[in-house]
Amino acid sequence: MGVMNRFMSFLGLQEEEEIVEREQISRDEDEYEPAPVETRKNQRANVVSIHSQKNVKVVLYEPRSYDEAQEIADHLRSHRTVVINLQRVRNDQAMRIIDFLSGTVYALGGGISKIGGNIFMCTPDTVEIQGSITEILGDDQDYNRMR
Repeated sequence: MGVMNRFMSFLGLQEEEEIVEREQISRDEDEYEPAPVETRKNQRANVVSIHSQKNVKVVLYEPRSYDEAQEIADHLRSHRTVVINLQRVRNDQAMRIIDFLSGTVYALGGGISKIGGNIFMCTPDTVEIQGSITEILGDDQDYNRMR
């Protein structure tokens, strides 16, 4: 506030007597407060370099059976984002895989989103998903009208 008071007195908006009294009060209060213990060196220890982070890996996976769902879950546990293409498995197995991965992602605090026809993206808690992808081919009639 000392700088603000000086600026206001410079502009003539405040009297100098008030400034002197406030500065004396603030100096008296400072005497009773303990000095900060942390030094400048300790504050530098909290700085983290962006370049020291590990490379982020995205795993592309195309399972052929339900047995491979555990391998996908292991990648999620290792904090890797996994994109899963379920076009090569039967629909009933695809549903089982998605159910299993939904539980895994929920337990890890991550997220799962559909990014295409039978293509899903599972992310760990360290990755945030923003936005959404709409299915334009969901309505064949609307798609044919647009052509």
